[in-house]
Amino acid sequence: MKPTITIEYCPKCHWLLRAAYMAQELLTTFSDELYAVTLQPSETGGHYSIRINDAVIYDHKEWARFPEIKEIKQLVRDIVNPAKSLGHSDKK
Repeated sequence: MKPTITIEYCPKCHWLLRAAYMAQELLTTFSDELYAVTLQPSETGGHYSIRINDAVIYDHKEWARFPEIKEIKQLVRDIVNPAKSLGHSDKK
């Protein structure tokens, strides 16, 4: 079964647009590899994380910053399809 990505965001911090942008980018890049990308409002203030199924691949509090979309694409790629080329978003 294809994995589901969940982006949990803080609505009080107005991070919905950031989450929606990341979801759009992931759905576009991994259209064949993903089952779904879901947006989940967090009940915890200041929370922003990205999970593939139940595995956290990004947590805002741990990273102490927001990643560039290419970093998230690389993390997702490494799990869902390690052989996939990301073109200009690949690590150099």
